[in-house]
Amino acid sequence: MKFGISTFITDLSIRPAPLGRAIEERGFDSLFIAEHSHIPVDRSSPYPGGGDLPDIYYRTLDPFVALTAAATVTERLLVGTGIALVSQRDPIHTAKGVASLDLISEGRAVFGIGVGWNREEMANHGTDASTRGRLVDERLRAIIELWTKEKAEFHGAFVDFDPVYSWPKPVQRPHPPIYVGGGRGAFPRVAELGDAWLANSVPPETLRTQIEKVRGAAGREVPVTVYAVPDTPEAIEKYAELDVERVLFYLPSDPESAALAQLDRLAEVAGRFR
Repeated sequence: MKFGISTFITDLSIRPAPLGRAIEERGFDSLFIAEHSHIPVDRSSPYPGGGDLPDIYYRTLDPFVALTAAATVTERLLVGTGIALVSQRDPIHTAKGVASLDLISEGRAVFGIGVGWNREEMANHGTDASTRGRLVDERLRAIIELWTKEKAEFHGAFVDFDPVYSWPKPVQRPHPPIYVGGGRGAFPRVAELGDAWLANSVPPETLRTQIEKVRGAAGREVPVTVYAVPDTPEAIEKYAELDVERVLFYLPSDPESAALAQLDRLAEVAGRFR
């Protein structure tokens, strides 16, 4: 089982370059960062975690800029979105952003995706929350076309463009892995368009059944990465008993000195299982 780090990189947290370097130096295999383009002042969508929306949601850096900074100072670290809000992203720009990250990182990009929960944020991007699942599926299909075809075109209900040239193409073939975030409603998306399932803080007690369901839906051995797992040896022991590829520790969005101290502690926990 592999160990990675998940976090929100903000204007107040450790910068992405020293963060990426520190994560790789401590033996973690990956960095996954969250995305929010903005937070509307008037919001009725409830925060999935309950209570007030944490300040970090208001202050996230652009994920592809941040991951590029981390990629340029590392050699082995996977650099991924956890998650990119495809429901709020133009597919042509997104295809170029991911492919550029994959080129600059020499084939280490991971495209973690999701449909999102903040309806007011989506609305500012012209997205109807009631159809966001279908929209995301079309955008992913269009992105794959742009990555894999010299002359790409797509004609759907939400995405429509005649043949276009789009470079760079990704280094990874056929394209960077797509990690699909979400619960059971995302399993058909994993089956059709995903290379792995990104499970969000699913406790080990219920994860086994969900793994069986997602793999049953896909008809194959879908790799599983678990986002923001508890960072205790007892919890990790339970995840280690399951057939998951990777667990991600959550790193608070602290300034550099505090973040490095926390990484030291997390590396010690992970080291017990390597």
